[in-house]
Amino acid sequence: MNFFLETFKVIGLFVYYLLESLVFLVVPRRKKNVSGEIVLITGAGNGVGRLLSLKFASLGATVVLWDINQEGLKETSRLARENGAVRVHSYICDCSKRQDVYRVADQVKKEVGDVSILVNNAGIVTGKRFIDSPDSLVEKTMEVNIMAHFWTCKAFLPAMIASNHGHLVSIASSAGLTGVNRLSDYCASKFAAVGFAESIDFEMRDLGRAGVKTTIVCPYVINTGMFAGCRIKWPSLLPALEPEYVAEKIMTAIRCNQEILLLPRILYFLFAFKNILPVKVTVLLAGYFGNLHLMDNFKGRTKKD
Repeated sequence: MNFFLETFKVIGLFVYYLLESLVFLVVPRRKKNVSGEIVLITGAGNGVGRLLSLKFASLGATVVLWDINQEGLKETSRLARENGAVRVHSYICDCSKRQDVYRVADQVKKEVGDVSILVNNAGIVTGKRFIDSPDSLVEKTMEVNIMAHFWTCKAFLPAMIASNHGHLVSIASSAGLTGVNRLSDYCASKFAAVGFAESIDFEMRDLGRAGVKTTIVCPYVINTGMFAGCRIKWPSLLPALEPEYVAEKIMTAIRCNQEILLLPRILYFLFAFKNILPVKVTVLLAGYFGNLHLMDNFKGRTKKD
């Protein structure tokens, strides 16, 4: 296409998409029906993963639950059935191990069918300074928080591409958009999760597979126990999020095919400023909002959790 024609086309679409987004700020998007979809959720044994499982179950989806915690899986399965799940399937899977992911994925495809909504939710956090983080924990963080996304997508994406129908959901973090003191390995894994999901979205568009959607979720600290002990500097301004609230927002984003979800909404403004302000100003704001001391009293999830 001629340079000038393409430029005018881009300008026209630029304006149209901006106006479209403004309209959807006040007019709710139509929510898609997930009844009958096969939804696989990693880290479904507790927290947000469990809540998403229950919400999908109540909407008539077939839920496939993955976790390394057998007791947690049993409880989620029981609750899902109580919430009206038509079909619930649970599998013990260590998402940090590629061969385990592929093995269990093959089992799911044989016993349940092709997954049409994949929610990569499993995650871990070390919470130590980089220099004090054992190599084994750094590797485990990367294996669970990002490498598992590679292997689950390798396993389930081909069927979505073939049918031009599916949805990839990446539960990342606000720490995937900015650095946080004592979260170097976690931030690296979540930055990778965001970049990976965005790249897959571009690949689907290039392949003409508009029916395969992606949603990237970047929440602030969630009250699930995973970040127990974190120090929230200004809870009235930037509070820890309640799991139920986060799960409901994620469900809305998935059903509306929303590409990226930041929680709470103030993060949209903060990260917009981060990209245009001088580095010294962003460091100043990071200190003001508590990023430098968020992890000072970090305890993390207990074994019971």
